Amino acid sequence: MMKIHRTPWLLAMSVLLHACGDSSLAEPDAPEPAEQASATQEATGQSEDILTQLQSIPGLTVVLEQPSSFPGTRFFLLSFEQPLDHERPLGERFQLRMTLLHRSVDAPMVLSTEGYIVASTPSQAEPTALLGANQLSVEHRFMGVSLPESRDLRMLTLSQAASDSHRAVQAFKPLYPARWLSTGGSKGGVAAVYHRYLYPDDVDATVPYVAPSSHGLRDGRYVHFLAQVGDEACRAKLEAFQVDVLRRREELLPFVEALATQFNTTFTVVGGADRALEFSAVETSFYFWQYGTASTACPRIPAPGAPAAQTFAFLNAVVGVAYTYSDRFIAPLEYAYYQAATQIGWSRFPTRHLRGLLRYPGENTPDLYLSFPVTEPFDWGAMLRVEHWVRNHGERMLFIYGENDPYSAAAFSVRARNDSFRYFAPQGNHGSSISRLAEPERTLALERLFTWMGMSAPSPSHLQGEVPDRLRMNSLGE
Repeated sequence: MMKIHRTPWLLAMSVLLHACGDSSLAEPDAPEPAEQASATQEATGQSEDILTQLQSIPGLTVVLEQPSSFPGTRFFLLSFEQPLDHERPLGERFQLRMTLLHRSVDAPMVLSTEGYIVASTPSQAEPTALLGANQLSVEHRFMGVSLPESRDLRMLTLSQAASDSHRAVQAFKPLYPARWLSTGGSKGGVAAVYHRYLYPDDVDATVPYVAPSSHGLRDGRYVHFLAQVGDEACRAKLEAFQVDVLRRREELLPFVEALATQFNTTFTVVGGADRALEFSAVETSFYFWQYGTASTACPRIPAPGAPAAQTFAFLNAVVGVAYTYSDRFIAPLEYAYYQAATQIGWSRFPTRHLRGLLRYPGENTPDLYLSFPVTEPFDWGAMLRVEHWVRNHGERMLFIYGENDPYSAAAFSVRARNDSFRYFAPQGNHGSSISRLAEPERTLALERLFTWMGMSAPSPSHLQGEVPDRLRMNSLGE
């Protein structure tokens, strides 16, 4: 699908889970489940013992109940036994991490498919907050603590991951019989789409955020998009900055090496600090538009010849050199790179203006980020089949993109006759949401969302300032 771009919570979670074995789940000061159940039920007027009902679901373990910051809700960390191969359910099994934000068994359910690691603290996707819904968040297989013992990579496919979500829906629907909606952001949004493609009747509607459908391992649509996004003056400044970084390679390399010392890591997997610097320079424009706010970030681009410390500080602020290319931060996400290398795809980056300055042209591919070889050929048909189904048959789907987000170059297409829609947030980046749409699109999106869930739509003012943390991205200048 994509270069594995990271949000701050994902970086923090990946390091914590990788280094500490998810010790954050200990929570020694958390209330006892029975005590919290009594207090929450009294506060919300609920009579059902949700903890007891969860414990009755076959294969489900309630790992821990934690305090929730959202009034009237309870939050559970869950572990759900899954077959590694859903076509051979009697074979190897593993524990899939999930979380549940519970409001009421009578409220709608939002299935949040995480493309990476599920957060172990309460959060709400935008549809969850808007609908006053429950939320079941599903970690992606081979990510976080959801690792099968065998690490059999043949089982890391779109079909197997979608079947994980399908089994979760089957297990929870008897407890939550109201309408269901699936959602996810970025890679998680793609997961929501291919789950819906393979199991179209699992949920009533799907709202993917900033979810691309990349074509192959060097999708040229991203190059075309980056040649036109924003204004010409800003693009010219970015190109001049990229050229300046590569011309001053030897001057800037010590800053990369200093990051390795600071974070106690190395750049061995990608082939050294020099490759990390070159890849950072090449990807600067992609990251800039993905997370940046042009009006405030463009004036901050250092001019050619600026002090080395200033030049590298800007590069690092845009790209996150250590987070993106160092071994410590790649390791928890390498299976996501494997998915990119085998089925989900990868972006191509503009390099015409960098000719003569590149030492490793064409080498920035997802397999480079792996500590093991990719033995499977890229499956060109995997995402194309999903894309074709969405365009021709996908019903009750609402795609949200950002006008300036490079991943909008690979946006899914929909048809209104299928009651499906696609909207772009003006000047929006990878943190775009329904709340950031312009009128009348925002009102239209709300109307369809609530209609699909059998509810009355609120007034447009209901959304003002409603941007949930889990979809909020770091933005330059914000």
